[in-house]
Amino acid sequence: MKIGQPILAVSILSLLGACTTATTSMNPNAAPGTLAELPESVVAIAAPNQNLQSVRIQPDDGCYWYQWVGPVETTYLPLRSTDGRPICTRPQ
Repeated sequence: MKIGQPILAVSILSLLGACTTATTSMNPNAAPGTLAELPESVVAIAAPNQNLQSVRIQPDDGCYWYQWVGPVETTYLPLRSTDGRPICTRPQ
């Protein structure tokens, strides 16, 4: 194996990686199931530090989930009350 081959391979992979970068924009209000307005009763019992601007009800469990935007990923987490219980539309 020649000494220059690994350097050439790394250079080519770096150039190809730069070509595949894609930018996507995410509109949290456009997500299916996102509620336009959260009921006041839910707002009253929701714990602080949760994003109440982007909330949806999961059809499989009937619970409210809010959008959490972290440093690496954006995901939905269960909306919890001040005592730590999930807030749901039907009994679990």
